[in-house]
Amino acid sequence: MRLEEKEYQASGTLLFDVKNKCWSKEMLELCGLKADQMANIYESYQVIGNISKDAAKALGLPETVKIIAGGGDQAVAAVGTGTVNHGMCNVSLGTSGVVFVASNEFAVDEKNALHSFAHANGKYHLMGVMLSAAASHKWWMDEILETKEYSKEQQRIHRLGENPVYFLPYLMGERTPHNNPNARGTFIGMTMDTTRSEMTQAVLEGVSFALRDSFEIIKKLGIGIERIRINGGGARSPLWCKIIANVLNVKVDKINSAEGPAYGAAILAAVGCGQFASVEEAASKLIKVIDTTEQEPDIVELYNKRYQVFQQLYPTLKGMFDQIIL
Repeated sequence: MRLEEKEYQASGTLLFDVKNKCWSKEMLELCGLKADQMANIYESYQVIGNISKDAAKALGLPETVKIIAGGGDQAVAAVGTGTVNHGMCNVSLGTSGVVFVASNEFAVDEKNALHSFAHANGKYHLMGVMLSAAASHKWWMDEILETKEYSKEQQRIHRLGENPVYFLPYLMGERTPHNNPNARGTFIGMTMDTTRSEMTQAVLEGVSFALRDSFEIIKKLGIGIERIRINGGGARSPLWCKIIANVLNVKVDKINSAEGPAYGAAILAAVGCGQFASVEEAASKLIKVIDTTEQEPDIVELYNKRYQVFQQLYPTLKGMFDQIIL
């Protein structure tokens, strides 16, 4: 069996044996390919060559400028937040939500709900991804409440862990852990007494609970996480950081860099050029924690009870999601 050229280009990464960091012999045989037909494999911080003479001339750079292999967006972003040592965790609270955990060893959860990839530091990482994180909040504020006063709306929220309203943040379907394009955003628990602030709070909490779904899978793999680093647009909200700290029962650290992906690429380049002996050394010297939000035991317990209810909502509504898709 041979893949057509377009199919092969789209399927190249599926031929890679992540655990052993080589092209999969079994997959190559199935596709009628040989190892010498495949690209060379490099770690993200390794030098793969120099810029060409033409490129150097066009850019006004010397031909001695090195080209570093680089890596995937989330792995490089994690380097930029210093998430490179075993068990370190970064949560990206952007349009989508990413729970990223660095690991010294390759690991796979039994239901394949998490992504298991090679990390840009030469080791491995686990990653859970929800599709509508800060996007859910933006939708609620911009489209429904029709306001840009995000901070003002959050100032009305005070009773954490006691909100009777729940929100499933599946506005674009969901990835981890449900992998269901038909999943839909849902509010549940409203009454005639429900307030505007409770609805807003439900959105923030719903995203936080969905992030915990990935967290719970990671914990089952035996990786204990006591603190996380957080970045992305949503991380600018002190309230949301506090909710996440208590929903996940971890300390939430903010760091001295807001440019995760770009900074991570620069760190990889610095390592490749010999400025640092390793990615870990570079991260420890360049990236510092500047603020920490700590969890509160009483609120953690309240959110534990609320999360037990949240976990039951998706399986209860899953069949209905399939029916309402037009």
